[in-house]
Amino acid sequence: MPRDLRTRHAATRLPGLRIDSCNLALRDPDGDGFLGDRASQTAFRRYLDARRRRHFTGSRDPFGRVPTDGIDKREIDLVLVGGDADAAHLVHAAVEDHAHQLAGVIRAFLSTDDWHGVRRIVIGGGFPGSRVGALSVRRANRLLKLHRAGVDLSLLRHDGDDAGLLGWVPLAPAATHRHKAFLAVDIGGTNIRCGIVAPRLDERPDGSRAQVLERSQWRHANDTPDREEAVMRMAAMLNGLIAHARTLGLGLAPFIGIACPGEIDGDGRILHGAQNLPGDWTDARFALATALGRHLDRIGGRAPRVLLHNDAIVQGLSERPRMTRVPRWGVLTIGTGLGNASYTNLRS
Repeated sequence: MPRDLRTRHAATRLPGLRIDSCNLALRDPDGDGFLGDRASQTAFRRYLDARRRRHFTGSRDPFGRVPTDGIDKREIDLVLVGGDADAAHLVHAAVEDHAHQLAGVIRAFLSTDDWHGVRRIVIGGGFPGSRVGALSVRRANRLLKLHRAGVDLSLLRHDGDDAGLLGWVPLAPAATHRHKAFLAVDIGGTNIRCGIVAPRLDERPDGSRAQVLERSQWRHANDTPDREEAVMRMAAMLNGLIAHARTLGLGLAPFIGIACPGEIDGDGRILHGAQNLPGDWTDARFALATALGRHLDRIGGRAPRVLLHNDAIVQGLSERPRMTRVPRWGVLTIGTGLGNASYTNLRS
């Protein structure tokens, strides 16, 4: 019987699938940063700010003197559904700017060896969850069609808060699936989410019936904790979910999957890309799985195994049931930065 390769951190081979790349960093030929930064959520604010300074209609800026970074994202969305006409003009213009940049970034990714042959890209992250973000993705999809790029864009089917947890269904070791559920964590630069995930593979072997049964969230950006405080709070959230599952009589697997930003090596170290997390998570002496494990309650009398993987990869894998007929596919997560990953479906 073949060895299960999902029993290590940052696994790249799953049954029927290969993870080809993640965190592909393309340098911006016109600047000092990365090309993906042109299509980030931060970039959209930059385009809106430029439009406000140079191209607003009417006699004055419809957003008044509020700095662009201070405009609530819900207010930006609302102007698209019956708000002030001058404000709507600015937002639509910024959406067009962002969509053109997103389409250009995608074409650059498709020109690389790691993304060659990708025919479908799922778009996740916080930005597409807004009206302006979803509109930019639809417009970028149209621009790519006009350029005959040979790729389709689609939005995450699941709520973004759930996708970073559900993506652990195909990543979890085979032994995990003998249980009704397992725990998963999604660590972001603003929030940490923990949840109880039920794979439901007995109902649908492809994982399309998987569900997050319970979830807790902590907006750590408001509390500015250090690294040790963040680990302790995460452990407390997980222990609370372990107790909740025990109360429900739900058989949890002794396993926890953690999705986090950055490049993860086979030993579970975060090599780089975790600069938005509280404290230094790339310290060579720091191992998140070990540090967290010291504070976790036992599950079924056993210490839970903790595995790490890149958050974009995990979020993309939540869409795997919809990608089975596509030989090569990818994911872009649009947030503060632009996460990315690509995959190949393998013939059994």
